Amino acid sequence: MLPLRVGDEELGSLLNAMARSVGADGFVRQQHAVIGRPDSRAMLASITCPTVVICGRQDQVTPLELSEEMAALVSGALLVVIEDCGHMSPLERPQEVSSAMADWLTKITR
Repeated sequence: MLPLRVGDEELGSLLNAMARSVGADGFVRQQHAVIGRPDSRAMLASITCPTVVICGRQDQVTPLELSEEMAALVSGALLVVIEDCGHMSPLERPQEVSSAMADWLTKITR
């Protein structure tokens, strides 16, 4: 979570509820899955459908440079950077993410 959102009780409560729902064993399984997954960046060039990469500028889990790289590897992909936002962009900035997706969908369906 973005440091300036640390005091956001609603967001904190939501993230805590998600963590409790997953539980400790689920968290461990998720971490093992992330650690063991192969690097799939090479296959991004094979994507031929319209693609949007949405990220938070202050994302510390997937830094902006990695989102830029992913968008550059997919031909014609659009990169949308949400300001004042960390890794949980749909939860931290839901209106901005929804607007970005709606704008993108409007462009690709014309």
